[in-house]
Amino acid sequence: MKTYSAKPSEIEKKWIVVDAEGLVLGRLASVLAMRLRGKHKPSFTPHMDTGDYVVVINADKVVMTGNKMQDEVFYWHTGYPGGIKGRNRAQLLEGKTPEKVIKKAVERMLPEGPLGRKVLANMRVYAGAEHPHEAQNPEVLDVAALNPKNKVRG
Repeated sequence: MKTYSAKPSEIEKKWIVVDAEGLVLGRLASVLAMRLRGKHKPSFTPHMDTGDYVVVINADKVVMTGNKMQDEVFYWHTGYPGGIKGRNRAQLLEGKTPEKVIKKAVERMLPEGPLGRKVLANMRVYAGAEHPHEAQNPEVLDVAALNPKNKVRG
């Protein structure tokens, strides 16, 4: 028996829209990373981009369990002496770029290198409920229905 390897002409990509409102960040990110990578397809090939295009809406309404909103901090350096800066997830979600929280969580679940960067470019994240990808006729993926733990009950 021979191992199947997908060719670029055989790869079929779909558009998927995911509503992140009320979903747990880590569980959402793992589902998105799997869809972006193409691991849900029987034609998955590790060295090819076989995943789908993913549109995430309501990124500012994602939730985290425990104290992760205040405890986990994103750090960066300005390049100047003593220029280390940081913001926790709560500050990022309330700020002007709440999309970064989901984008970073998914990025850290993808492989490093050129393939990971190419796969991450297939994801679009929007803070509100509107997105400009209606022309692609995206299918709705209900992540909350996949597992009861994916959505926080309030």
